[in-house]
Amino acid sequence: MIDDSHDIRTTQAAAASPQAGATALEAAPKAAPRPKPEVKAEPKNETKTETKTETKSEAKAETKSEAKPDAKIEAKPDTRPSSADASGTVAEQGPEIAAPDAGTDSHEKPGKAKGSRRTKSAGSGATKSAKVAEKAANAAIEARIGHRFADPSLLSTAFTHVSALKSSKKRGDSYQRLEFLGDHVLGLIVSDMLYRSFPSADEGELSKRLADLVRKESCADVAKSLGLLDDIKLGAVGAGAGARLRKSVLGDVCEAVIGAIFLDGGYTAASGFVERNWTERMHKPRRPLRDPKTVLQEWAQGKGLPTPVYREVERTGPHHDPQFRVAVDLPGLEPAEGVGGSKRAAEKVAASVMIEREGVSGGSNDG
Repeated sequence: MIDDSHDIRTTQAAAASPQAGATALEAAPKAAPRPKPEVKAEPKNETKTETKTETKSEAKAETKSEAKPDAKIEAKPDTRPSSADASGTVAEQGPEIAAPDAGTDSHEKPGKAKGSRRTKSAGSGATKSAKVAEKAANAAIEARIGHRFADPSLLSTAFTHVSALKSSKKRGDSYQRLEFLGDHVLGLIVSDMLYRSFPSADEGELSKRLADLVRKESCADVAKSLGLLDDIKLGAVGAGAGARLRKSVLGDVCEAVIGAIFLDGGYTAASGFVERNWTERMHKPRRPLRDPKTVLQEWAQGKGLPTPVYREVERTGPHHDPQFRVAVDLPGLEPAEGVGGSKRAAEKVAASVMIEREGVSGGSNDG
């Protein structure tokens, strides 16, 4: 129920006094509307305030809630790369996570890197020094034999004994194949030299001369005169065994050198080497042209002595390259000894020693 007592009183007062009523009437309308805007305005203001406050607080809360997770997500890969990596971070973040590890390794490995560099540089320096030394040694050999190799590996192979090869390498990497080739090249060149130098000699005489000039002892003499003994590459053998082995294979190495020259420079180069080192020997043979065992036996029979007896004194060297020392005996004479790669070769050397010592005539032909 609405209380209108105040309006009634005002109307009555206006009727009693016109001036006072007018004043009261003027005051009444002005005072009346005040409660209305106050009642109506309060809810609106509160609503707006609450709306604004809620909107702002929600906006701030949402902004903070959105900003904080983003910041945390972005900060985690930078501050904790290990946890990010373990939780399966996306592939795009992989390089960013790996970057600190690379940096850490770069700080931890400089010493190792420097050490490896020093080791590599030392190894390369030693390799270069070895190559320089080998090149100088090859140049000295080339100067002595009178041929400069276009393929230095041929020269190196010609001086490599099978004992110097590693287990992984084949025997063909030693001088043996070159020796086989050089033996036949030498025979061809010397045959040509004999044919041109002795036009009146028959086939028998030429064959005897050829046999003497191409024998292992003749080749060993040539190699010794060129100073090739110490250039032979051997494996792990004792000093004494190495010296004996070098002497025994010296003729083989000489033939291998001829084969290497033939492969490197052809027939002309090989012929030049043989002519320089065999021409003098061809015109002045130093050993009997006939087999020394035959010469000694004929001489012994002429003296009324029995047939010479040959006996093995010693066998040395590895199984694949043995060395035999053989002595020859005749009654009333001191034994003579010879060394060779086979029993027959050693017997020939022993017979030659006895022939030279006893001054047997008719064993040589100066032709």
